[in-house]
Amino acid sequence: MQRYLISTAAALGLAIAASQASADTVLRASHQFPGGQGDVRDEMVQMMARHVAEADVGLTIEVYPGQSLFKAREQWGALARGRLDITSLPLDYASGRHPEFSATLMPGLVRNQAHAQRLNDSEYMEMIKAVILDGGARVLSDAWLSGGFASSERCITSPDTVEGQNLRAAGPAFEEMLEAAGASIASMPSSEVYTAMQTGVLDAANTSSMSFISFRLYEQVECLTEPGDFALWFMYEPILISEQVWQGLNEEQQAALMEAGEAAEAFFAEEAAAIDQEMVELYEENGVEVVSMSEEDYNAWLEIAQETSYKNFAENVPNGQAIIDAALAVE
Repeated sequence: MQRYLISTAAALGLAIAASQASADTVLRASHQFPGGQGDVRDEMVQMMARHVAEADVGLTIEVYPGQSLFKAREQWGALARGRLDITSLPLDYASGRHPEFSATLMPGLVRNQAHAQRLNDSEYMEMIKAVILDGGARVLSDAWLSGGFASSERCITSPDTVEGQNLRAAGPAFEEMLEAAGASIASMPSSEVYTAMQTGVLDAANTSSMSFISFRLYEQVECLTEPGDFALWFMYEPILISEQVWQGLNEEQQAALMEAGEAAEAFFAEEAAAIDQEMVELYEENGVEVVSMSEEDYNAWLEIAQETSYKNFAENVPNGQAIIDAALAVE
């Protein structure tokens, strides 16, 4: 009888443990970037999943890289409706729904990583995050990726070098500027650039240094314009959680997610400076010419941007001028 009671108690204990394990809240995290290949954005999400598991708060994050769950352009809508729990998202991809997000990919607005860190703690970012929250999501981790240009036709430096090239520009603000300089524009997520170049749809593209690495674009281009000292291209790519999902979590789970987000952000800050150099070395190793913009080139682009992207944003986006002013106020 005693053995029976012991075995029954043990079985009951196992059943309770199994029940608790199966009762874990499972969050699905989706992004467009390659998994398991060193992409810092995938690593940030994977790190958060590990951190949350170690916190032991009844929460599990399942990561779906490479658009295996949602396509790149579908992620914001799914997140806002609560159909997707977490994403690493180039925020400008959602500017069609929230035009304010174009301010997170505005030519020349962010000068370097140190400047990006200062922007994270500014009124400008408070305004952007208010739009994110109102749209149905919240930020768990900040990340700004620098980037450049690459072309199969000719090096892109001064504005006249894009004339006649079919170019992917990532977002409306860059598209307006590049079109004014004489480029033809094709819109697509960075995950589709390789195929578009391979098939001749694109001659050139601008995207983040990390995407230039992860998507192996060195196989399709002849010249790369690195960010250098005059980085025209910076893009905000945060880790976001659906607000609907967030409100369904308990305080312990929310705290674990915030801690995981902080750890991922710190990891990114350490890696950011090395990404540009890794890109340059990889492209040179593969026989691609690498050039930089001069200050004169940068200023020429900025002049065009101020007459196109900046002006259109200020005139046509709700609170647009105030958002630009708040960003420019950060030295």
